[in-house]
Amino acid sequence: MDSQTLPILTALWLGILTSVSPCPLASNIAAVSFISRDIKKKSTVLWAGASYVFGRILCYTVLGACISASLVNVPLVSHYLQMYMPKVIGPLLVLTGVVLLELLPITFSGLVISQESTKRLQSRGAWGALLLGLIFALAFCPVSAALFFGSLIPLAVSSKSPLLFPFVYGLGTGLPVIVFAVAIVFGVHWVSALFKKITAAERFVRIATGAVLILIGLYYIAKYIFYFELF
Repeated sequence: MDSQTLPILTALWLGILTSVSPCPLASNIAAVSFISRDIKKKSTVLWAGASYVFGRILCYTVLGACISASLVNVPLVSHYLQMYMPKVIGPLLVLTGVVLLELLPITFSGLVISQESTKRLQSRGAWGALLLGLIFALAFCPVSAALFFGSLIPLAVSSKSPLLFPFVYGLGTGLPVIVFAVAIVFGVHWVSALFKKITAAERFVRIATGAVLILIGLYYIAKYIFYFELF
């Protein structure tokens, strides 16, 4: 695996992990309910699912690109990032890992959408699904905020790819909805069981990822802050 593929896969994994975290997972469950409202029309379900995912991708791409591009393209900021980014990444990764392990109590109130607003979006078909994806993408909770701002943005900045990595991350956050939309079309009965399995696996995956991020962060801290060569 080359040096360019690994960061892209990392961005995709961060997006998938975000999508199965409790708060975004609840949003995705709501999205699947939204998408499956007209289950007799298979094409409508698939189209709505694709629109919802595109809404998430669009939101994360624009937000991530604006943040990372502004950091990379401003000469003074870019200069300091080149000097200090390796030193910043370590503590950020450790903090992200701590949040994933729920060792740091953080409350984060994102956007809330009412049932009435959801019904209005339902009446707008694919456009409503796209808007729902945009809105749910902005509804950050501690885990999703930590993964996006604490891991993805530094990854995009350090790789100087303000568009690619947020796009891949957004795709990762929408993959479960695509899977469930296809599942709804071809077999409704096992969707509920699959939701339960993902919910059960989420805690293990989150803890494992949090531990890995802490270890990588400690490595960066040892190497770039204390100049201790581990390998």
